[in-house]
Amino acid sequence: MSDHSRGRASDLDTMLAAAEPADPRPLAGLVERLRDLGASPDAPASVAIRGLTHDSRTVVPGDLFVAVPGAHVDGRAFVEAAVGAGAVAVVVERALPATAVLQIVVRDARRALAEAAAWWYGDPSRELGVIGITGTDGKTTTSLLAAAALAAAGLPTGLIGTVVTQIGGIREPNPAHSTTPEAPQLQRALRAMVTAGDRAAIIETTSHGLALDRVAAIGYDVAILTNLSHEHLELHGTFEAYRAAKRSLFERLAVGPGNPAKPQGAWPRTGIVNVDDPSAATFAAATRAAGARLVTYGRAEGADVQLQDVAEDGHGLRVTFRTPDGPGELNLGLAGRFNAHNALAVVALGRALGLDPLAVRAGLESVEAIPGRMERVDRGQPFSVVVDYAHSPASLQLVLDELGAVARARDGTMIVVFGSAGERDREKRPMLGRVAAERCRVVVITDEDPRAEDRAAILGEIAAGARSGPSRPEVILEIADRRTAIGEALALARPGDIVLLAGKGHETTILYADRAEPWNERAEAESALAALGWGA
Repeated sequence: MSDHSRGRASDLDTMLAAAEPADPRPLAGLVERLRDLGASPDAPASVAIRGLTHDSRTVVPGDLFVAVPGAHVDGRAFVEAAVGAGAVAVVVERALPATAVLQIVVRDARRALAEAAAWWYGDPSRELGVIGITGTDGKTTTSLLAAAALAAAGLPTGLIGTVVTQIGGIREPNPAHSTTPEAPQLQRALRAMVTAGDRAAIIETTSHGLALDRVAAIGYDVAILTNLSHEHLELHGTFEAYRAAKRSLFERLAVGPGNPAKPQGAWPRTGIVNVDDPSAATFAAATRAAGARLVTYGRAEGADVQLQDVAEDGHGLRVTFRTPDGPGELNLGLAGRFNAHNALAVVALGRALGLDPLAVRAGLESVEAIPGRMERVDRGQPFSVVVDYAHSPASLQLVLDELGAVARARDGTMIVVFGSAGERDREKRPMLGRVAAERCRVVVITDEDPRAEDRAAILGEIAAGARSGPSRPEVILEIADRRTAIGEALALARPGDIVLLAGKGHETTILYADRAEPWNERAEAESALAALGWGA
């Protein structure tokens, strides 16, 4: 079932609907595919399915239901509801007594869901060149830059990412608070890309998508590492486990049963690694072990695409670099010097695929802005307002350092509004607070996506970090309501200051325990500025 299934059908809805197989498929074929997962018993030849899902609420007559164990509830608890809605078979990790339909028992239901989705949609990744982009920060910008570069080089490209989904040249916002969707949605989008004539697919591939096997049955050709820092320990437990999940993308480049060789002329398996990242050697080693080609980028000596210089003005970035073929230059329409690395990752991609360097450059230079990334809000006020998605300690530090230098150059200071997501990595909360306190005159701590956690408790954990270091801001405010927090921060701004609104970026809702509240960070900033008399 499409994530766009409610309300008016969009162009993407139509394309996704067209990707659905028209006829039922014999379940016996899937059971054979799941043999490596211990699938039993055999499915009678008479049993066929019309679709599959892991969400009992979306079951329609003729579906296969895959009972996936969740963080809070085991999917087996919903088997009877699925059967009542018309499921003709179920996949489970442990058989249930007295279930009226065929039960396929496997060792790993999550992996089975990925394999089942790929089987149902005919393994579309084997008909595309697939690029996986992973890292703590920079995935979205790198993905959108890569899509532009590939299109300019004559490769129609689909994209599945945090901000947008793009299929057959149609691009629509992604309303979900997740980057890598579950396997059925992911495989259906890939099939829609094939049907629409796309030749390549870019997938923002998160640690969740990797660790939870959402991408288990995708044949990757290229893996790109942007960077790695503290994030998502609520799932992985340790930084080492988080890094291992990311590294597994590069391990999947190996040709084998899970990622067979593609037709002659397909892209060479390639790992593209930011050599400036402390974990670069680990990812380089994984690339070599997979038998893939390694291409590096960054400032470090010996990088295949070596950054020489970055200059920033009011119009964007001028990036100079060197490759084995000679010097190169980019004039990017993006703010933030850190975007030089994101752009050079795409230059490295172009080299790996043998694309025309001039076409790659034209594509990169055509991108004028990334939604919710270093996005300026100007209503004539004597201070700057910037919206950015930064929500990890490393990304917040990077953006605050970048903007802080600009503020100091015009005798201004930094003000930041930010929070931290509920039911996610708690360890980063005091780290975020300390990063902000060391760089800002005013720190305003507010809701991000509290979900079912106590809002005040989240703010308090961040504030404790802000008060723990040697540097103390003039003002630390804890205001749960984000609209009020933005208004307070802007009211405290002085001429020359920069106000950073961090953590929400492009997102269109704030998630609470009982609702998803509509949200538009830029619009809220404009409204708060208008209330202060700017741009009226």
